[in-house]
Amino acid sequence: MDKKAFQDYYPDDVAHCYGCGHLNEHGHQIKSRWDGDEAVCTFRPQPYHTSFVGYAYGGLVASLIDCHSMGTAAAAWMRANGLEIGEVPTARFVTGSLKVDYLKPTPIDCELVIRARATEVGERKVIVDSKVLANGVVTAKGHTIAVRMPDHLVAKMTESGAR
Repeated sequence: MDKKAFQDYYPDDVAHCYGCGHLNEHGHQIKSRWDGDEAVCTFRPQPYHTSFVGYAYGGLVASLIDCHSMGTAAAAWMRANGLEIGEVPTARFVTGSLKVDYLKPTPIDCELVIRARATEVGERKVIVDSKVLANGVVTAKGHTIAVRMPDHLVAKMTESGAR
């Protein structure tokens, strides 16, 4: 796997997302990397991520799927366009649609592995399918439509210092 994560290349002015922003000290700060044709990240839930004793809150699971899918979409779009993350500014994507199927309760006492694959890469839209694994068992699946942020919007956010 690559050592540097997709999110490490996000420009500082757009790196404050609660799920994946490397500049959000209170956020999850997930790190997504290529593992062949899949992107993978890991996350260790904390006791305060509890829904009921021993299990993770469903919103946490959705958040991990969401942010990992946006990173996967950016990396897949760049790869499909013959670019590598780090060569040029990273394309930024936002969530157009997020569907999560909860298959089993997700234990909180282990490292979670989130695996994602871009199943369709278009000019402005990337479809990503993902799964959350706890101790090797799939506990949730996600289907996400990622929409590319127009360059002028990214530039506007950067100029205004929007967080």
